[in-house]
Amino acid sequence: MLTIKTPLIMKKFICLTLFTFVFSSIAISQITDLEKKALLDLYSATNGEQWNTSWQLNEDISKWHGVTIANNTVVGIHLTMNNLNGSIPSSIKNLSNLKHLNLGFNNISGKIPSEIGSIQSLVSLNLFMNKLEGKIPAAIGELINLKELVLYNNMLNGTLPNAIYNLNKLETLQLSSNKLSGILLSEIEKLKNLKELSLFDNSMYGSLPAELGNLNNLEELVLSNNLFEGQVPESLSKLSKLEILMLSNNRFHKSISDNIKNLPLLTVFEFNNNPKQIKFLSKPVSVN
Repeated sequence: MLTIKTPLIMKKFICLTLFTFVFSSIAISQITDLEKKALLDLYSATNGEQWNTSWQLNEDISKWHGVTIANNTVVGIHLTMNNLNGSIPSSIKNLSNLKHLNLGFNNISGKIPSEIGSIQSLVSLNLFMNKLEGKIPAAIGELINLKELVLYNNMLNGTLPNAIYNLNKLETLQLSSNKLSGILLSEIEKLKNLKELSLFDNSMYGSLPAELGNLNNLEELVLSNNLFEGQVPESLSKLSKLEILMLSNNRFHKSISDNIKNLPLLTVFEFNNNPKQIKFLSKPVSVN
């Protein structure tokens, strides 16, 4: 009897396995119509037909270049160096389970839509090396799970929104090579998990807050090519994990504490005081 039942059992097992595989393959691409429309809006708004690697819209969404799907929802979009031209549509907010959005090294223009603040699942937001302009929207501060905010090499202007200091999970904040102005607030100390702070090549000014020294996890602090002034706070000597400190081309006093220069892990240190020329500022800074 064993010899009669075994093939039957095996046949049922194989059928069940095939059914499970086919069902899983179908289920993985069953995202909502709202999410699919958001993807199509992104495709249309950034001239998808001219991307380096375009989406084959007649194929299953799980095969679309740079799109990651898990549990029947879009969790990742990675389209770096893909010749995106255009703007980010406001319907991006409908990708409500998105964790990673990387559109770096493209030609995206316009403003960062404030609707992006609705995607509270976001862990990383990378929009570097584009042509984005306008202010960083205050809604960014609603991304309570964000660990990585990378916006360098755009044309963003205005001051840092106060809400950005609410991102207490943030580990990387890269805003270099924009047109940002304003001061760093003492609330910077709220970013307790910050490892990298890069504001290189902007027009930020004022004294550095002593509270920078409370960022115990900071490994990289890059503030060169701005208009910061005054004395570099002694509190930076508490940053025992700091490896890179770049302060050149500002308006700091000429001296800096040896305790800062001798931090145990510091391998890159720049403090050449050669301030860049001022063409226009909304607030004056000292010239000493």
